[in-house]
Amino acid sequence: MTVMDMERAAELSAEESLRYSRHLILDGVGPAGQRRLKQGRVLVVGAGGLGSPVAMYLAAAGVGTIGIADFDVVDTTNLQRQVIHGTSWVGRPKLESARDRIAEINPLVRVVPHAERLTSANALEIVRDYDVVVDGTDNFPTRYLLNDACVLAGKPNVYGSILRWEGQASVFWAGHGPCYRCLFAEPPPPGLVPNCAEGGVMGVLPGIVGSIQAAEALKLLLGEGEPLTGRLLLFDALRMRFREMRLRRDPACPACGEDPSIHELIDYERFCGTTPDAPATEGGMDEQGIPEITVTELKERLDRGDKLTIIDVREPFEWDIGNLESHGARLIPLGELPNRIGEISPDDEVVLQCRSGARSGKALELLRGRGYSRLWNLKGGILAWSDQVDSSIPRY
Repeated sequence: MTVMDMERAAELSAEESLRYSRHLILDGVGPAGQRRLKQGRVLVVGAGGLGSPVAMYLAAAGVGTIGIADFDVVDTTNLQRQVIHGTSWVGRPKLESARDRIAEINPLVRVVPHAERLTSANALEIVRDYDVVVDGTDNFPTRYLLNDACVLAGKPNVYGSILRWEGQASVFWAGHGPCYRCLFAEPPPPGLVPNCAEGGVMGVLPGIVGSIQAAEALKLLLGEGEPLTGRLLLFDALRMRFREMRLRRDPACPACGEDPSIHELIDYERFCGTTPDAPATEGGMDEQGIPEITVTELKERLDRGDKLTIIDVREPFEWDIGNLESHGARLIPLGELPNRIGEISPDDEVVLQCRSGARSGKALELLRGRGYSRLWNLKGGILAWSDQVDSSIPRY
């Protein structure tokens, strides 16, 4: 496309001028700014709680191309906060739901679906096609992957994070300020920081933080205002307070420092200690030395009548959603376990189980510290049991 073709394509039609009329009279946007938004390309990684308001507000604002990367399907538990999806879309790909919702909001924008997991093999190629990247993810491997890809590609990374009643937002942009690794040089140990499925999240919180991310992305496309570069915005919904932390670029940062050691994308699952293990055999250990048993192995042992004590360390409301009581499981929430250890015999062979395996791993360590030795952590927890053994148990 020639320069003249590009200029012609950026011109606003009568329909666009009407739709964006409140922008056209706004200082900092105007016709020229609206044309920049029309030419803008934003990648939204994750069509979940944060990605929902980001994608919808970018579409409403007239961002010409919105890429959405997601490979998940809509689940009933998403609907409490992921407002881009509706009840009729449960069980269908989030990308389809998001695409159709955006078409209802603004059919003049183009949605580019990326129905794949971002990895070190494809992330850099995808990121390079966009002007701004918005991080709407909920896991550390993808956050570090996106950060490093944005640093290598020279793209701004609009960061957001939510948990329980609190959220964070910033803009990480190497060459203009610090990157994510300047703030968090190393990931936390696996299981230390709960995700929303384990710790919960107030449904309105991603709407607030995601709207902040959308505002930052629009400012970056427009070249207006003061972005959150070098600042971390902290939001406490319970107290309705915003706080701000100043961030500095770390000269020793491996990604954007004076002598960076990261020149290509790495294995981020391994870096964050979450590399999926090979199919386990009885007596298998995870990378932290915790003995694991798979759901298929557990089912086989239960079917042949092995005497096993299954302890579910989730919360009572989670137990009510679905449990293994028919297989002899008992509920002892993790927070109550120190005071209820006496209910578990040290002579028993014990299988500890939670939603995904993180809390039960902590429970195993606690019991092992009290002298228990015949212990297994159920790999993948009740989610794996639902996926591989009994689909009648709901995922949540």
